[in-house]
Amino acid sequence: MSAKLLVVFLPCFLAGCMSLDPDYQRPASPVANTTPNGDAYKSLQEAQAANYRDIGWQEYILDPQLRQVVTMALDSSRDLREAVASVKSAHAQYGEERADLFPSLSAGVSGTRSRALTGEGNQTAISNSYSAEGSVSSFELDLFGKNQSLTREQYETYLSTLEGARSTRLTVLYNTVDYWLTLAADRSNLAIAKETAESARQSMEVTRKQMEHGTASMVDVSSAETTYQSAMADVASYTTSVAQDKNALDLVVGRSVPDNLLPANIDALGQAFRDVPAGISSDALLNRPDVLEAEHNLKSANASIGAARANFFPTISLTASGGVGSSDLSSLFKNGAGIWSFAPSISLPIFKGGYNVSYLKYTKAQKEYYVAAYEKAVQTAFQEVADALARRGTINDQLTSQRNNVAASQTYYHLADLRYRNGVDTYLNALTAQRTLYSARTSLVSTQQAYYLNLITFYKVMGGGTALKESELKL
Repeated sequence: MSAKLLVVFLPCFLAGCMSLDPDYQRPASPVANTTPNGDAYKSLQEAQAANYRDIGWQEYILDPQLRQVVTMALDSSRDLREAVASVKSAHAQYGEERADLFPSLSAGVSGTRSRALTGEGNQTAISNSYSAEGSVSSFELDLFGKNQSLTREQYETYLSTLEGARSTRLTVLYNTVDYWLTLAADRSNLAIAKETAESARQSMEVTRKQMEHGTASMVDVSSAETTYQSAMADVASYTTSVAQDKNALDLVVGRSVPDNLLPANIDALGQAFRDVPAGISSDALLNRPDVLEAEHNLKSANASIGAARANFFPTISLTASGGVGSSDLSSLFKNGAGIWSFAPSISLPIFKGGYNVSYLKYTKAQKEYYVAAYEKAVQTAFQEVADALARRGTINDQLTSQRNNVAASQTYYHLADLRYRNGVDTYLNALTAQRTLYSARTSLVSTQQAYYLNLITFYKVMGGGTALKESELKL
C-alpha cells in the first residue's frame, strides 16, 4: 500500500524552492537623518525622541469626554469598516494563491455492475468492478519558483492592505479629534460673539440716550449699531458652524455623539493631550503605516518580477492516481489488486508573440514606480513631521503673546469705554477698542485650537498608536 500511496504523494516532494525574485534592498532614505534646524525648532533641540508607534491613543488623549468619543469612532466608523473588509479580502486572496503551492488531493470509491452477452448463444453474464483511488490532478511542480513568487506577491499585498487599514484607523482618530476641537473653538467663538453683541447693544442704548440729551450725534449711534449688527451676524454664522461641526463629528464617528460628550468650549479642555517630545530621527518615520504600506507594495512588485522570469522556463505538471481494485466489494481493501497511473507533462514556451518579454518589462517598470512611491511616502512623512515640529516650536510663544494681547485689549476697551461714558473721549476710540478686543479674543481661540491640533497632528504624523495586532482590527 505504501508503494501505491507514494505515487499519489510523489508530487509533494518534487516541488522546487528556486526563486527568481531579485534580491530586495530597501531604497536609500531620500531625506536627512534628523529633522531640520532653525529658529522654529530652537525650543525643541534638547527634547528626547519617543516611539510613537508604541504609545496607545488611550495614553495620549487625556480628556475623558474625548476618549469616549474616539472609542465610539473606532467602533462605528464606516471608513474603518471598509478598510477592515479590504484586509479580510486580501487575506483570503493570499490563502487562495498559497493553495497553489500544494497538490490537490482527492479520494473516491467507484463501482460498476453490468450484464453482457458471453458470445455463446444468448447466454449473458453479470460482472462487477470496484475500485478505491487517491489522485493528484495536474499539479504544477514549482521548480522555478513561480508559484512561490506569486504567493509572496499576494502576501505583501495583504500586508500592504493591513497597513492601509492601520493608516485609516489613525486618520479616523485624527479626524474625530479635529472635528471635536473645531466644535469647541466655534462654541467659544459663538459665546464671544454673543457677549460682544450684548455689549454693543448696551453701548448703542447708552449712545441713543446721549443723543437725546444732545451729548452724542447720530454718527455715534450709527457706529454703535454697526458693531451690534456685525456681532449679531457673527452670532448667526457661528450658530450655523456649531451645528455643522456637530454633523461632521457625527459622520466621522459613525453615529450621533451624545451632548454630554461634547466640549463646552476651548477653555474647558485644559490638559487634553499628553505633551510631545521632539528631536526625532528620520528612521522613526519608516514605521508610519503609510510608509510601511508603500514598502509592502514595493516588495509585492519585486516578487512579481520573479514570477515573470519564471514564465521563460518549462512548466512541468503531474497527474497521478493510485489505489486498489476488485470484482468483489467485500474484498476491495483486503485482497484488491493495486492499480495506479502516472502522467507527467512538460510544456516549453517557444513563441508567445513577445508576451513574456513585455510582461517582464512591465513588472520591472512597476517596481520602479513603487520605488518612487516609497521614496515619496518617506519624503512626505519627513515634511509633515518637520511642519508639526516647526508649529510646536513656536506655538507656546504665540499662545502666550495672544493671551497677553487679550489682556491688553481688555484693559484698552475698559478705559476707552469709561472715557467715553464720562465725556472725556469720542465714541470712535471706544468703538475701535471694542473691535480690537473682539478680534483679539477670537484670535486667541484660533491659537488655542492650533495648539491642541498640533499635539494630535504630531501624534498622527509619527504614526502613533498603530502597533496593533490583527485581532485589534477585528480580522
